[in-house]
Amino acid sequence: MTIDDPARPGTAEAPAPATAPPATAPHRPGARSALRPLLLRLHFTAGLLVAPFLLVAALSGLLYALSFQAEKVVYAHELEVPAGDAVLPLDRQTDAARRANPDGTVTAVWPAAAPGTTTRVLMADPDAPEGTSLAVFVDPYTGDVRGQLPSYGSSGALPLRTWIDGLHRDLHLGEPGRVYSELAASWLWVLVLGGLVLWFARRRTKRRALLLPEGGPKSRRRTLSWHGSVGLWAALGLLLLSATGLTWSRYAGENIGALQDGLGGATPTLSAGIEGGTGGAGGEHAGHGPGHQPADPAPAPTADIGLDRAVAAARAAGIDSPSIAVTLPAEGSGYVVKETDKQFPVELDSVALDPADGTVLDRLDFAAYPLLAKLTRIGIDAHTGVFLGLFNQLALAALALALILMILWGYRMWWLRRPRRPVGRGAWRKVPVTLLLPLAAAAALVGWFVPLLGIGLLVLLAAEALLALASRARRKRTAAS
Repeated sequence: MTIDDPARPGTAEAPAPATAPPATAPHRPGARSALRPLLLRLHFTAGLLVAPFLLVAALSGLLYALSFQAEKVVYAHELEVPAGDAVLPLDRQTDAARRANPDGTVTAVWPAAAPGTTTRVLMADPDAPEGTSLAVFVDPYTGDVRGQLPSYGSSGALPLRTWIDGLHRDLHLGEPGRVYSELAASWLWVLVLGGLVLWFARRRTKRRALLLPEGGPKSRRRTLSWHGSVGLWAALGLLLLSATGLTWSRYAGENIGALQDGLGGATPTLSAGIEGGTGGAGGEHAGHGPGHQPADPAPAPTADIGLDRAVAAARAAGIDSPSIAVTLPAEGSGYVVKETDKQFPVELDSVALDPADGTVLDRLDFAAYPLLAKLTRIGIDAHTGVFLGLFNQLALAALALALILMILWGYRMWWLRRPRRPVGRGAWRKVPVTLLLPLAAAAALVGWFVPLLGIGLLVLLAAEALLALASRARRKRTAAS
């Protein structure tokens, strides 16, 4: 027995179905399938436009991470001396620096932190570059002056690292140049998080492909695999770099600081004032950015116990780190002795001392910092490569190299594909209104808090609108012809 096929002509008529199939509603994509094209469009467009800024930041950041070790080689004569048997008193070492530079005024002294290193005497000097102190390097065993160099910031960066830091921060363009680095930091976390979502959402036959690259030797698939897997390994570090970079940015940094203060996370300050005078230590941003211009020196009090007795009093008060900085008293303020060892575990306690007799005027321990202030301090030190020493610097170099490679792979994928119609254009139209409106509100809030991100989003939206109008005009011309 055969069954006639109703779809073929000449066959017997097939019986009509008993009931008609129910009408189906238009297919509405789920939230996941609707969001993926939108996220892909944002990741593609923002990456294409912001990548040049990120590339400059990554290249200069790589140089900065390597500058710590380069500084030790370039300035070995100033930083290192043969270890001797006995260290001279700090007052004698400071007098040697004054004789070497009689036009300068001593503002602070950093005693030699380890055998075979020099003491750094910081001076306010009219010939020093703006924003720096003049550092006079003194052999602590002989009192010989080993050299004089500009010193920048609380980390004591010397000219090589200072120049690279300026390149990374503002391209040596001053305040206008800071826009580039803030733009890079503002968008880095968006690209990283978006990339992670897209990478985890990809279908793959092997689980190892999530973590390790795969594909042919020259294929776009292999480039994408390298781009995604390296991004996955570097994601946490890049997010931390973005967050810490924004903390001392020009516009977002103000909002972050206000939020931190509002949450009770402001960095406490040390009061060094005597007889109604005021003095204090900087907050967590001291030594970062264009600040750290030495204050105009004021006359010191008449009664002065001297550097050596001030350090002894600070040691007796519990300032026991080998790395300390001593700020000399000025009118209305006393000595300030700070621990400066930012490597883990950090030692950043400080005391203010009466210059007349060494009495402790105030004390500030790092343990007393609010949690947010501690995290901000540690985050900034990790960003600047001093929190974990050499390991920190190597990690920064690895992150910078990973970012450079991901940017180059991203451009290569775009070049290999080169679609006539850009990826995901108009994807926002497919997102349900109930989801699109909350996303737009969240984007507006984040854009207000991180202004350069918000401005960038507006630019992307304007570009999308212009492209849509141009595409519509082309279709009309084609239809008319």
